[in-house]
Amino acid sequence: MTRDEIIKLERYLKKVFRLPVLEVKQRPRKEDSAEVFVGDEFIGVIFRDDEEGETAYQFQFAILDYDLKE
Repeated sequence: MTRDEIIKLERYLKKVFRLPVLEVKQRPRKEDSAEVFVGDEFIGVIFRDDEEGETAYQFQFAILDYDLKE
């Protein structure tokens, strides 16, 4: 993903989730995705999908069972 895409995605996610501490960061050695953090905690990955001339983004957010016990 380009830096411009990352900035736009970060701005959008901050607005949608109302989380000013949310960050979208470029992944090392990966060009089709970026990592999402809330503060220092990794929460998921955004994948870019280019299909038939259109671009879409998929946000994959994993919730581990031990996170639910807190």
